Amino acid sequence: MSNIPNDPGQSRAADLHSVLGRTLIAEYLLANGYLMSDLKMLPHGVERRLMSEAYRFAARRLAEIQSEAYFQWFFRLPISNN
Repeated sequence: MSNIPNDPGQSRAADLHSVLGRTLIAEYLLANGYLMSDLKMLPHGVERRLMSEAYRFAARRLAEIQSEAYFQWFFRLPISNN
């Protein structure tokens, strides 16, 4: 085990990533006519399928958001004329 304390900035970023991921999952479910609370009333197979699709949707959107943020940062770098 490491004795190095956790970076508070990294912890906050992970928390934001987690909140955004849950929000995107809820967005996907809502777009398909469900709330998170509805899932426990669905048959297990339907619940698993919906959540699997929702996780894939959230992962794609998170990747898009991260890519957009990176490229916005990248294109703002000063370019050398040398």
